[in-house]
Amino acid sequence: MLFRSLATTLFFVVPAFAASAADWRSRSIYQVVIDRFATANDSASPCDPKARKYCGGTWQGLINHLDYIQNIGFDAVWISPVSANIEEETAYGDAYHGYWTRDLNVLNPKFGTPGDLKSLSSALHDRDMYLMVDVLVNHYAATPTNISDKIPQSFDFSSLTPFTSVNDFHPQCFITDNSNQTEVEQCWLGDASLPLLDIDTENPTNFEMLRNWIQDLVLEYHIDGLRISAARYIRQSFWRDFTGAAGVFAMGEILSDNVSYTSDYTQVLDAVLDYPTWFTMTDAFSDTNGNFDSLMSTVIESQEKYASGLCMTGSFVENYDQPRFPSFTKDESLIKNAVTWPFIHDGIPIVYYGQEQGFQGGAVPSNHEPLWSSYYRVYQKPLVQHMTNLNAVRKLAINSKQDFLTTQMTFIPQSNDNVIAVSKPPLLALLTNAGNSSTATWTIPEDAGLFLKGQTLIDVLTCQPYNVDPVTGSLTVESRYGLPQVILLARYLDSKGTLCTGAAQNGARRITIDHLLVSGVATFVGLIATFHSFI
Repeated sequence: MLFRSLATTLFFVVPAFAASAADWRSRSIYQVVIDRFATANDSASPCDPKARKYCGGTWQGLINHLDYIQNIGFDAVWISPVSANIEEETAYGDAYHGYWTRDLNVLNPKFGTPGDLKSLSSALHDRDMYLMVDVLVNHYAATPTNISDKIPQSFDFSSLTPFTSVNDFHPQCFITDNSNQTEVEQCWLGDASLPLLDIDTENPTNFEMLRNWIQDLVLEYHIDGLRISAARYIRQSFWRDFTGAAGVFAMGEILSDNVSYTSDYTQVLDAVLDYPTWFTMTDAFSDTNGNFDSLMSTVIESQEKYASGLCMTGSFVENYDQPRFPSFTKDESLIKNAVTWPFIHDGIPIVYYGQEQGFQGGAVPSNHEPLWSSYYRVYQKPLVQHMTNLNAVRKLAINSKQDFLTTQMTFIPQSNDNVIAVSKPPLLALLTNAGNSSTATWTIPEDAGLFLKGQTLIDVLTCQPYNVDPVTGSLTVESRYGLPQVILLARYLDSKGTLCTGAAQNGARRITIDHLLVSGVATFVGLIATFHSFI
């Protein structure tokens, strides 16, 4: 059912957190496929991703493991779609992922009850964490009653809700040319075995139903943000009114490597997933011959063309639709460099469940492994600690009063092709694709304007200290085994914090010495001035 009475009563009520786009900018998001994250009773249910079957994950299972997510430093959770999906087995398995909708107005009973989803929302808010829900309004899924290549096929529209008529959907035609925007918006995804019926969103009645549905869903479950699936398959003018009805932050999926094409959607959505950079980033870090020039060019072009630069994008290495990064390379240093990228990027870092555990699944469905196979271990898991440190240093940078969230990253030219230096004050990220059998070297000249002569710096990933050359003012950093480095002034570290506490104590002592030296110089200058006043 639609929650119209509630929405009418609370028309002017905003969701509990009323999170704005600016609020979301400071968050770090953990993406979950509900069916594969955790079962309600923590049973280690057998789950073969290639079988494409439901494996038993639920909203209650997620609630039970929020400590795991929060302790790594994430403060927002993006969950897969919540609406009821087709129940019969299809040519491509079960609808365990949540993207084959049959009824918008009913929750998927496989994932739990309405009370469970409300409990998840409350549990997150009690921890000062945000809830992002994946929503899909472009299409429904239905098995044809006459599976054949003959178009149009026939369907039992009475099994769909609230769109129950052939007239509620665009005439059947499959997308064959992704460069034809009319075809992209009017034709269907899927194929003859499992067509994805494209909703006629130009129909005013259909639009009003979708608008009411999203408003009710957000209010009923106190949702803080939306991730909009397949956003490029609906006309751009649709999104402003739709997200306006939702009243919360909305990030759209625009699956394209074209910056200019993607930039148009930044005018009508709060944010987009940073797919153009993802393509070049993956190429840059998945091979020791990767191209950093292409990556930097994409970043600079995006900063210039997007409505808010890259600051309102979701930066990621893996997600539900794409192969896991370790399926491209087994080099641990390349993986760590790639994983570091979203956290020093201008946008919002997003981590796909299992990425922290080093899952290696390839393309769909192999990248939909059950997380319970990892037993949610955090010790002796290098990427868990790596991401924990990255989340911690990003929070430190946000709190540094240096406008970290709104200052665009810049690149400091390097003489070596296999390194890249990213400046985003107060952080300096030194990344490389040299590989784990090589040494990488960076040089940061004084005229980069990042540090003063003699200052003490710390790489928060290894706690290695560095000193800016007291004579030349330059900084030279060498990394063995091709590992990434994230460097900042030692004075930003807190000896009572979680990052490099020993180095922080040394930094505090250095600051005290520096203060005494400066005070001594000031006293001497004062004495000279007093002496001259008597002359």
